[in-house]
Amino acid sequence: MTTPPSATDLSADEARRIALRAQGFLGAPDRRAGVRGVLRHLGAVQLDTISVLARSHELIPYARLGAVGRSKVEDAYWKASSTDPHAFEYWSHAACILPVEEWPHFAFRRRAYRNRPHWNHALPDGVYDQVIKQLRAEGPLTATELGGAKRTSEWWDWSGAKVAVERALMYGEVVCVERRGWKRVYDLAERAIPEALLHDELDDTECLRRLVRLAGQSLGVGTRADIADYHRLKGEQVDAVIAGSGLLPVTVEGWSKPAWADPAALDTPPRGRHRTTLLSPFDSLIWERARTERIFGFTHRLEAYVPRPKRVYGYFAMPVLAGGRLVGRVDPARDGATLVARQVTLDGPKVVPAVAEALVEAASWVGCTSVRVEHVDAPELHEPLAKEVTRALIAAMR
Repeated sequence: MTTPPSATDLSADEARRIALRAQGFLGAPDRRAGVRGVLRHLGAVQLDTISVLARSHELIPYARLGAVGRSKVEDAYWKASSTDPHAFEYWSHAACILPVEEWPHFAFRRRAYRNRPHWNHALPDGVYDQVIKQLRAEGPLTATELGGAKRTSEWWDWSGAKVAVERALMYGEVVCVERRGWKRVYDLAERAIPEALLHDELDDTECLRRLVRLAGQSLGVGTRADIADYHRLKGEQVDAVIAGSGLLPVTVEGWSKPAWADPAALDTPPRGRHRTTLLSPFDSLIWERARTERIFGFTHRLEAYVPRPKRVYGYFAMPVLAGGRLVGRVDPARDGATLVARQVTLDGPKVVPAVAEALVEAASWVGCTSVRVEHVDAPELHEPLAKEVTRALIAAMR
């Protein structure tokens, strides 16, 4: 692909601030739009089974809006109304909650699944049609209610009903409309998706063009790899459509690869208040490790699946965002009404107040009344951090 001349030269700091604003961390958030506004702004919110302080899809709006009620988060994602239809779950960056308006954009992926010649799970004869028939007759159901999620206790040993309904979800005939006790709740797409959106009329090129544009808007500025990673597209798919996506080529100081930016992000310099918060390891601000290192000089790696002796920062180390920088990590846990900072890494003594603020706000959000700091990688910062946490707790109770 031949990259056209860049329209704008950006400093590394300008690119960082553009990225922060695009992800909702710089400037006043639109609180009236709430959680659904965050979802539509980001375009995708990743789901994951791990729950430490809360599940990741709860942590995403919290990081941007502050202590929004956790029940309100779930309602915002899943509770439908005639004027503000619900979201849906599908395969994007990973398993993600997506704004319902994006349904047509994933027609290319649904077609690819329908044409897939091989599946890891065999589908027994007749089960697919039976699942569709049952959903049509009984309404939204979990895999268990459809006849069982698994045949044995092994996590991978799916029942025929589970294989069928998951395949129907990939095809787009069925939609996940809710997570209930972490189980997917399935319904027919013809009932769950508004009629105006329920079509696969967009060809692959148009689907990709729109997703590339949306990824660029959600990133603010990004390289080809950044944009491809957002909805897990292939590099060549991005190459084929980026010229018609509306994104503008830019040059960013210190970036070795060409980049593209949302033209709206270039119109107004990013200004406003920075959020201070703990980030989910699955937050879209830090999805792509190379991008995170390039923008923030911060190496991010989830160690939940790393053997304990090999972990460096902890099981669910949450980066700390403050002043538009990633200034440390906290590996949290809960002990009754106490938020436990099991392992803390700090980028020097100047960030102690910000990390304490982030810990106390997170504790309040999940209903903890105290915070205990256990291990700080720089031992000389343990006492200052513990004192600052105590001060922040007292101030929060006033």
